[in-house]
Amino acid sequence: MAGAFGAHGLRGLVSERGLEVFQTAVTYQMYHAIALVLVAVLSALGLPRKLLAWAAGFYLAGILLFSGSLYLLVLTEIRWIGPITPLGGVCFMVGWALLIASGINRNK
Repeated sequence: MAGAFGAHGLRGLVSERGLEVFQTAVTYQMYHAIALVLVAVLSALGLPRKLLAWAAGFYLAGILLFSGSLYLLVLTEIRWIGPITPLGGVCFMVGWALLIASGINRNK
């Protein structure tokens, strides 16, 4: 829905750059929503649930901080929110590292 809103609802209301930033937020939100589904599947397959739960938490934090800050930046033009975006990116990276660690530790 966010993608459709950005593509249709925001056209003419924000700059082309704003639309690009909004699309970046949508893309990363979608990738990490799929990652959350992957975490659930891997959990059902017996990978370490504690690591997977932490990975899911970091994905959620990343979505809120990264995508959420970009959405706010485009929709409100509040500039001070921009420095929050990289914290979300770090959360995404930590989530992926934890997902990899769960795969490495699956037999332990």
